[in-house]
Amino acid sequence: MSYTVKSLSEGDRELIAFRIGDQEFCVNIMSVREIRGWTPATAMPHSPAYMLGVINLRGAVLPIIDLAVRLGMKPADPTARHVIIVAQVHRKVVGLLVDAVSDILTVTDEIVQPTPEISSDLERQFARGVLAIDKRMICLIELEALFSETESEAA
Repeated sequence: MSYTVKSLSEGDRELIAFRIGDQEFCVNIMSVREIRGWTPATAMPHSPAYMLGVINLRGAVLPIIDLAVRLGMKPADPTARHVIIVAQVHRKVVGLLVDAVSDILTVTDEIVQPTPEISSDLERQFARGVLAIDKRMICLIELEALFSETESEAA
């Protein structure tokens, strides 16, 4: 049995798609370090509402962000089915709580459509576009826009 490795063409990028509620989002796969199962987090006093707490990741303290809350959605009620996407945001590594990872996508810039003008200012700030793939609408998120550099340093 032989396998061929498809190399990315110029202008292609790989994205990791995930679900929060009934919506799909994606981020650049280059910012993702690993995907792991849900681990209960230890709450931190005076932390932002979107920060669930911290976990021990191989000896390092990893802040866990409820991505639903950060995106202005209803807070997650984490279960064993939820996953944590460990991602690099600015110079800090954070854990992003999502319902499930659904896909790895290879897309070209032509597939990414601009965020609709009727979106809120907050949405346009972090949403870099929308992908219409196989009857799915997937919002492309720019993680660096979701967290200011000072926020990621504080986490």
